[in-house]
Amino acid sequence: MPTIMLKALFARLARTSLVGQIAISLVAGGLLAWLWPEAAQSVSLLGTLFISALKAVAPVLVLLLVVSATSNHRPGQATQIRPILWLYVLGTFAAAVVAVAASMAFPSTIQFKDAAPAQGAPGRIGEVLMALVQSAFDNPVRALMNANYIGILAWALAMGMALRHASESTRTVMQDLGQAITRVIQGVIRLAPLGIFGLVAGTFAQSGLEKLLDYAHLLAVLLGCMLFVALVVNPLIVWTQTRRNPYPLVLTCLRESAVTAFFTRSSAANIPVNLALAQRLGLDEDTYSVSIPLGATINMAGAAVTISVLSLAAAHTLGIEVDLLTAILLCVVSAVCACGASGVAGGSLLLIPLACSLFGISNDLAMQVVGVGFVIGVIQDSAETALNSSTDVIFTAAACEAAGRREAVAA
Repeated sequence: MPTIMLKALFARLARTSLVGQIAISLVAGGLLAWLWPEAAQSVSLLGTLFISALKAVAPVLVLLLVVSATSNHRPGQATQIRPILWLYVLGTFAAAVVAVAASMAFPSTIQFKDAAPAQGAPGRIGEVLMALVQSAFDNPVRALMNANYIGILAWALAMGMALRHASESTRTVMQDLGQAITRVIQGVIRLAPLGIFGLVAGTFAQSGLEKLLDYAHLLAVLLGCMLFVALVVNPLIVWTQTRRNPYPLVLTCLRESAVTAFFTRSSAANIPVNLALAQRLGLDEDTYSVSIPLGATINMAGAAVTISVLSLAAAHTLGIEVDLLTAILLCVVSAVCACGASGVAGGSLLLIPLACSLFGISNDLAMQVVGVGFVIGVIQDSAETALNSSTDVIFTAAACEAAGRREAVAA
């Protein structure tokens, strides 16, 4: 009898949608971490393997898809890369504005202690942008090994354009390779419920939430800003493009992209998930095969929020008054730094000292702010990645739909 019941249960789970299975794994992982922490530590291996599989296949997936799409592209086929880039820039700047406004309305403070050991944080915006530009000229093999998506995109576009003059059979081979790697990643994504189960169980069993209580106000401001961007700013931007209710698209992307990104905490690992989602949404492959990996490197609304909120928390702690002009400058600096975060080891947190320099805050104190960022990172980094990654699909879909609407009107 128990065997029959188990078989029926597994059969029902198999018929449940992938999103439903992930939701079940979230609850199961949390319960296991609460009731049996030792076992939760063991099953965390499932999460580690899942992230490793995504990270391993993502660079090859991006390379082959972009080469295939570019080599088979024909003049007159529309792509929406330029409008999407503008949406990325607008969304990141808007997120910085929201973060600065919220920090001024609900100021947070930080308890400074001994300075954290200094890391290789950039000192000027020029260094951030230079690192981003240099990554485009990386060795192709090294770019694949290090998951340098700017370099991968640059080489893939160059190879794809060169292959436009190749024979039809060669371009067909590239298309077949793209489809083959897509099937591989579909298989990996089917394992998402097991991976999420391991990630949730391991995270809650290992980290707990006690340390986060000391920074509850700071976390509330950070998460409030990210939720406002996700549920108000992004839908407003989508509406300006599509002129229809944006929430079905926004909520679909949050459900199917943000959830996995929250627990993997890696935009790179979430690229395959976003590409699969873009395909299910029926978007133009020539467009999303480039815009999704590009967005994973430069579309960083969550990073802009983190940089702005933590920098202003340091300023408020030290009693530094922030005038309107400085606040506007901080929005610009945060947006630029966020777009270049992929070129800096440590991501958004190590760009905080650069933003703090606007207020004359010393590097020692700024690095303590970075230390606070690592303490709350279990929540902050997860929410930041979820916002960044889901927005890539949202803006790509909005631009594609806007293009389709314009073509329909013109016809």
